[in-house]
Amino acid sequence: MSNKQDSRRKFLQRSALGAAAVLTSSSWLKASDKSDFIEKKADQNSLKLGMAGYSFVKFKLDPSLAMMKRMDIRYLCIKDFHLPLNSTQEQIDAFHKKLAESNVTGYAVGPLYMKTTEEIDKAFDYCKRVGVDLMIGVPEIKDLPYVAEKAKEYNIKYAIHNHGPEDKIYPNATVVWNHIKNLDKNLGLCFDMGHNMRDGQDPIKDLVRYKDRIFDIHLKNVTAADAKGSTCELGRGVIDIPAFVRSLLKIKYQGCCSLEFEKDMDDPLAGLAESAGYFRGVLSAV
Repeated sequence: MSNKQDSRRKFLQRSALGAAAVLTSSSWLKASDKSDFIEKKADQNSLKLGMAGYSFVKFKLDPSLAMMKRMDIRYLCIKDFHLPLNSTQEQIDAFHKKLAESNVTGYAVGPLYMKTTEEIDKAFDYCKRVGVDLMIGVPEIKDLPYVAEKAKEYNIKYAIHNHGPEDKIYPNATVVWNHIKNLDKNLGLCFDMGHNMRDGQDPIKDLVRYKDRIFDIHLKNVTAADAKGSTCELGRGVIDIPAFVRSLLKIKYQGCCSLEFEKDMDDPLAGLAESAGYFRGVLSAV
């Protein structure tokens, strides 16, 4: 046996002995009994990790689902470039079948942009035919009472997306809240925490403040708390993600936390996978 092989063998032996010592120590056994493992697993799955369909704007459905499968992400907010608004029922059924084959559930549609009541009607009809009870939308302010009527009629939750300082209508969660607080409770927010931060707001405080009307979350981090900030991997930005996750658990948030990664739309997998892993790691640690 060469000196190099002998050194490697001794290193592996020492590593195995060290691992065995840790695993048989009383402190480890106390910390990892059966009940703790069950509790940790529950923590890991207590928030639903999903995908905002816009992350795959440059990809057809099959490669998008392949990326989701690699990351074990099982909830998709459906964008109309994957399932057009004029899809037939046969096309919708085939779409859902393809999702099911990848162990993915389409839980919502949108964001959908609507400028007229006719477009609102078309969007609600589409949502009903797709068979989901949540729509992410961006309506005109003047049409909000009409949207509220349709949401109540269809029993569909309608979540308005905030788009940051460039959005002159819905830049942040507070602006959205002020427009909907006196309307039907089926109107709420798709809370884009990154854009909220880019508009100088506090996403953690706003999460708690508007919790009763937050139906969906676009999960992301940003490089700065101003208009110059851009999307980045979840663990690399200015939002305190562990604090955000603790708040999600505290308010018992029931919706999806859907990753939206706009840093590299041509090749999003690496950034999405890093963000998904970071989110799961935080869930296991908080």
